[in-house]
Amino acid sequence: MNITYLGKYLTLEVFCTCTKTYHKYSEKIAPYPKNEETITALKQLNQSIIDPIIDYFGIDRFKLTYGFCSPDLKRYLNQKDPVTGLKNGRIDPARDQHMAHETNSKGNYYCNRLGAACDCFIINLNSDELVDWILANKLPFDSLYFYGKNRPIHISYGGQHKRDIWTFTPTRQPTKTGIHHWVELAKQI
Repeated sequence: MNITYLGKYLTLEVFCTCTKTYHKYSEKIAPYPKNEETITALKQLNQSIIDPIIDYFGIDRFKLTYGFCSPDLKRYLNQKDPVTGLKNGRIDPARDQHMAHETNSKGNYYCNRLGAACDCFIINLNSDELVDWILANKLPFDSLYFYGKNRPIHISYGGQHKRDIWTFTPTRQPTKTGIHHWVELAKQI
């Protein structure tokens, strides 16, 4: 098998098969992108954002929890677990860039914002400290979602380079409340 590296550290296989949902239903999920533009977007995300993070914190501390979302994975993330009755995942393919440049059966992009995204954290580091590091090092992100200091962050890379940062209320509503210092820092870069 030919190994495709997306940057210095992560392979396409790792990026497409890292989720718990994939591991649970792997025999039923085709995890890889079909559009070559998606591979380019995943490489840009890795080379511009993931590689610098790993360069600084180390590959042993970097944990990828969600990378590329194929249409098959999307279908299983939207389903409920038959044992627990809970949805396998929370996704927003129209906005979150995890489906990169993939298109549906009508030829339309799942996410018109294009680019690529992942969710990750650094072992033994609070995620607010990771966000501080990303901003201090002026990484060229499009969107960054902060879910809490003990949870992974979502970060994307795309042509818009909005440098948009969001956090969420306990009812999962997006807000900028409490993160104004990050929002202001992102504007200055």
